[in-house]
Amino acid sequence: MHSKILILDFGSQVTQLIARRVRDAGVFSEVHPYDVSDEFIRTYGASGIILSGGPSSVTEGDTPRAPMAVFEAGVPVLGICYGMQTMAAQLGGVVENGLVREFGYAEVRAHGHTALLNGINDFVTDEGHGMLKVWMSHGDKVNQMPEGFKLMASTPNCPIAGMADESRRFYAVQFHPEVTHTLQGEAMLSRFVHEICGCKSDWNMPDYIEEAVAAIRAQVGSDEVILGLSGGVDSSVAAALIHRAIGDQLTCVFVDHGLLRLNEGKMVMDMFAKNLGVKVIHVDATAQFMGHLAGVTDPEAKRKIIGREFVEVFQVEAGKLSNAKWLAQGTIYPDVIESAGKGKKGAHTIKSHHNVGGLPETLNLKLLEPLRELFKDEVRKLGVALGLPHSMVYRHPFPGPGLGVRILGEVKHEYAELLRRADAIFIEELRNTVVDPQAEKQITWYDATSQAFAVFLPVKSVGVMGDGRTYDYVVALRAVQTQDFMTAHWAHLPYDLLGRVSNRIINEVRGINRVVYDISGKPPATIEWE
Repeated sequence: MHSKILILDFGSQVTQLIARRVRDAGVFSEVHPYDVSDEFIRTYGASGIILSGGPSSVTEGDTPRAPMAVFEAGVPVLGICYGMQTMAAQLGGVVENGLVREFGYAEVRAHGHTALLNGINDFVTDEGHGMLKVWMSHGDKVNQMPEGFKLMASTPNCPIAGMADESRRFYAVQFHPEVTHTLQGEAMLSRFVHEICGCKSDWNMPDYIEEAVAAIRAQVGSDEVILGLSGGVDSSVAAALIHRAIGDQLTCVFVDHGLLRLNEGKMVMDMFAKNLGVKVIHVDATAQFMGHLAGVTDPEAKRKIIGREFVEVFQVEAGKLSNAKWLAQGTIYPDVIESAGKGKKGAHTIKSHHNVGGLPETLNLKLLEPLRELFKDEVRKLGVALGLPHSMVYRHPFPGPGLGVRILGEVKHEYAELLRRADAIFIEELRNTVVDPQAEKQITWYDATSQAFAVFLPVKSVGVMGDGRTYDYVVALRAVQTQDFMTAHWAHLPYDLLGRVSNRIINEVRGINRVVYDISGKPPATIEWE
């Protein structure tokens, strides 16, 4: 039985980062809505509880509160931002609207040598005070601590930036240790789960395989499973895991919607059908998808059409498998987050995902999602542990709608062909260019970026080739570096690399005469353009 940390979500956009940091420390964690019942808290079996941040104000009327069973469970509790404020208010402290709000970088002074922060600092002042470089995002603040608490941290604008009742093992911080901008955040969360909660590091992907296989077998029994294989990391790892569990009871349907990367269809069929012995049905549905996408320019509408047509294809193929009772999908935690999924009451939908949100009743298939609770890095580690090639498992993410959301505006076959070739050149050059030729360990720019791709712009620009005037299309290159895909920085690719890519695309892809590079971060932009 794993040690587990329960995270109660008050609606923060970065709640899932808490779970990821805890799992990075080798401890299993789950996110649940803040309003679970007292009975749920009592029977969950958590070794510790973390209260997330959120957009509400404790000082207003009917705003979220933690179940009182949280504070009666006898386990350590860590409140973060709103979690600190509701902990203070519920235990007898006072929270007020701050005259000065704090958003972004801050330097926090640690006090009291508490078990959570003792010995953890980024620098020490001349006066000997330990200081932490953190990320703040709050307007309200705790003005008076509940009885039994002592000061744990402060800033000039927030005199109570952290508090602790060590007799009850209650800790709270106004800043966000889960984001990478808080430099010692990982150390703080590791300290909380290991030393304060007493959790063992017993969560890892090689050991998880046996559990997952057993769970799939118990869930599926003797039924047949149909899985939509896209060639991306998530569906590929899901296929390998399910095949490990039930063998020939799994049939994969590889749908070619005409929006795949260059030569991707052959690669998928070679890997799964030839090398792994998985049953794969290859369906060329290009005409079906392109027909429905004709004239559609809205990004959300395109996603919904592609998702709908996937279901239609599955419906046809499932009808040919008389014992198919399950549709397997490679849904992972980030899919659920961005679709305002579990624990996200009132959260904004950034974009919809075709593999989230259930299935129409007419499909008559139950849903099997063996990766739903895993983060991307865990899925990759699982894939390697299952024996999938490292080069495939560590491919950059590729959206379910494929090039359909990398072609701005209307999707046309001509645009897809141009984009496919431009994108392949970009990726090839990234793979062939090392970051530092003098380094002992050679890392390519492909490995140094988290996601890179080309985007087709439905505009034409004037150019000159030879002695003639051209009027051709434009592509944008996008490459980002990120640890969590919730925030991202544009990759500072060398000019000579960008120049080489541009030169090759313009010379080798007839119909494109201009290449631009996207230097937007996330936020304010998203990683994908649509």
